[in-house]
Amino acid sequence: MRHQFLGSLAAALFATSAVAAAPMDLSIIDRAVADFTGAEVGQPGGAKLPVDRRLRLSHCQSPLDLQWFGRDQRSIQVACPSAGWRIYVAVDGGAGGSGRFAQQYGQTLVKRGENVSILVRGSGFTLTRQGSAVEDGAQGEWIKVRAAGEKTETLRAMVIRPGQVGIELP
Repeated sequence: MRHQFLGSLAAALFATSAVAAAPMDLSIIDRAVADFTGAEVGQPGGAKLPVDRRLRLSHCQSPLDLQWFGRDQRSIQVACPSAGWRIYVAVDGGAGGSGRFAQQYGQTLVKRGENVSILVRGSGFTLTRQGSAVEDGAQGEWIKVRAAGEKTETLRAMVIRPGQVGIELP
């Protein structure tokens, strides 16, 4: 009985270490970048190329942290806080990173009264909250938004894409 328990424990530990030793599935990163930019790999506004399949990154136990990188926002920083790695993915097109939205620059992407996702990003974290737009706005413009809830104060956030605004914290 005792040997059976020890055998089961050893098998469980071996299975856990095998999962921990398994490298990150890089297609997950490609999908996260496509979701973040709103464009597939190789399309205007999306990643220029898929993540190099020769990379061997530790499996990420926490959600990936994606954010625009660089003054002209031509790449995306993808980080895994729990594993401690960070990579940069080149994006085709500037103006917020997405060519699809760059074509719409100057056009209203968020309309007054529309429900929006409000992203608040700081060093090592991203929070998302639902809210509504108080003003119309095009990509890159700062507009007033109100977080969901009764009688919340308005915030100023930048229009990122249709239905999404963001605030960067220092």
